[in-house]
Amino acid sequence: MFKRMTIFLRIFFFLFSCIVFRSSSAQTELEPWGNISGIRIDGELMPVESNLAVAKNNWTDIIYTARERQRPMFTRKGNSQVVTTRIDSIYFKETVEDITTGIARVTINASSHAHEMMDGIFFSLFLNDEVYAGGSCKAGSLKAVKLSEPESELNQYLSIKAKVFHFYSDKRQLELIFPETTSLLVRRRTSKDSKGLQVFVPIKKENMNSGDSVSENFEIKVSGMINKTPVTLKLDTSATGREFDGLGGNFRLQNPKDPEVIDYCLKNLKVRWARVEMPWRFWQPDLNKDPIAEAKAGRLNQHVLASMEMAARLSKMGISLILSAWFPPDWAVIGKVNFSPVNGVWGNPLDHSKDQQIYKSIADYITYLKENYGVEVKLFSFNESDLGINIRQTGEEHDALIKGLGAYFEKRGLKTKMLLGDNSDATTYRFIGPALNDLASHPYIGAISFHSWRGWDKATLQKWADAATQLNKPLMVAEGSIDAQAWGYPQIFQEPMYALNEINLYIRLLSICQPQAILQWQLTSDYSLLAGGGIFGDSTALRPTQRFWNLKQFSATPKGLKAMKLECNAPNISAAALGDNEKSIYVIHLVNNGTSKNVTISGLPRKVKLLEVFVTDNHQSMKEQKSVKVIDGKVKVVLAKTSYTTLLTGSKQTNY
Repeated sequence: MFKRMTIFLRIFFFLFSCIVFRSSSAQTELEPWGNISGIRIDGELMPVESNLAVAKNNWTDIIYTARERQRPMFTRKGNSQVVTTRIDSIYFKETVEDITTGIARVTINASSHAHEMMDGIFFSLFLNDEVYAGGSCKAGSLKAVKLSEPESELNQYLSIKAKVFHFYSDKRQLELIFPETTSLLVRRRTSKDSKGLQVFVPIKKENMNSGDSVSENFEIKVSGMINKTPVTLKLDTSATGREFDGLGGNFRLQNPKDPEVIDYCLKNLKVRWARVEMPWRFWQPDLNKDPIAEAKAGRLNQHVLASMEMAARLSKMGISLILSAWFPPDWAVIGKVNFSPVNGVWGNPLDHSKDQQIYKSIADYITYLKENYGVEVKLFSFNESDLGINIRQTGEEHDALIKGLGAYFEKRGLKTKMLLGDNSDATTYRFIGPALNDLASHPYIGAISFHSWRGWDKATLQKWADAATQLNKPLMVAEGSIDAQAWGYPQIFQEPMYALNEINLYIRLLSICQPQAILQWQLTSDYSLLAGGGIFGDSTALRPTQRFWNLKQFSATPKGLKAMKLECNAPNISAAALGDNEKSIYVIHLVNNGTSKNVTISGLPRKVKLLEVFVTDNHQSMKEQKSVKVIDGKVKVVLAKTSYTTLLTGSKQTNY
């Protein structure tokens, strides 16, 4: 009997281990452009920081794979992630397969479509001094050497071929394991953001002729400390910041699959702000024709009609509206309209000799929306005019537009205000400087806006928060998400890594910037929160993804709460708090970017006795957990690894 039980238990634990591995097999985080950011062990990210590289001109020119540098494709096949991309005429196929905990197999195939003079093709790893300072490396059975040795001596050491190379410090260990002996190269690298050692794994060390191909495979094994230190957060409800309305969405109509995705999102998400397109190019293509008269005569362009009907639908739902224009009519700009960059420059400047006609055309559109659809547009902008997507302005021209068009709106009796900025990224904040410092423009500004594609460091985001404070105006994140090129490799939208990074950014924005709303790009089939239903060629059933559940949980935050200070001592946790002291309503959003954590939150008002808990991760979809008790202003909760958790008071009484 005992023997049978032993056999049964062995079989059980074998099957259990298979199930656990299968459910947690997506451990390696591969960026869709081909760079490995790390391998997770029990949720903790062990940094790897890799890229593909082509070295030329005696190593004076090294071209790396990086965000928005190439036009890659990304797919997943079970435990394998595959990226196809190219650098010049070298075409790559990189496959990264999760083998077991902490180990990934990398296979790189490269082929040349032309003769390439070069020093070689490499897979490179960056060993950051923050992690590997004081560390060593060991090649095969050789005696280990310090990573601090001069570059020439390290290269001499690593030129001896081996099958295993071990890099380690007191914080991390990384091994490269090859099927055949090989040698490595290293270079010291220093930038404004980092300092460390770049390790190059040779794929090909010679020139390549057209039609040549080469392949290499090896394993990366990582290990290191998993930080399970309990976390303490301190809430301060004594002072409140700006008010948060909630989640918004962009509704720029572009694809045949838009209607069903929009229907699903509006039915299942609490959307409080929306940004819609003004198809200006089709509204008044001919300066000499009155667009309102044309519309009343039944000659309204179909895209304009659909966009107006979209605005009307949202308005009837009580959703506040931003109207933005992308492409201008030919008559309104200087030069031929650029639909893509010309010599690296996007967009066209406005023709200021026609400023009054431009103002009238835009105001006519808003007036027609109001009189024929009952739509009140709160804010107007040109989309990303700092960059030229698709109207290009200087900061001074933007300031002049705010004053000129803003005054014209008032003259026409419109309540619409101007959106300051609506910048392509947080990094281009200097663009708003002229208007920010021009008191004459302030009466016409309704809010400040930037898009969250780039510029996520705290110092940059704080500049936008400070600008809103200076103006005493709301701050809007009018396009929210994390990768402006993701439409090119849409399978990335279903990766847990993408979902976690996106909601992590939103919680950081909520904490640092205190926006009035964050508007998802988009709540249509473009960058869709849904999968299947024919979206991106996926013919399976239409269904919500982890990103959708993240935003459903986020969007359910009660409207009108104000930002509150929440101190957090853990670098892997992003935290934001909102509340209303008079109504005793409090919401705490937490994103855990690492292993599971025991968290204690203090500073809650004594009258709060219970907090409800909702969790979203790659296994749970806004799942309600057991409520946690608040004792003497403190609450304890366990955060699941790589998860998004919301704690709140009285949700069932506040229509959460």
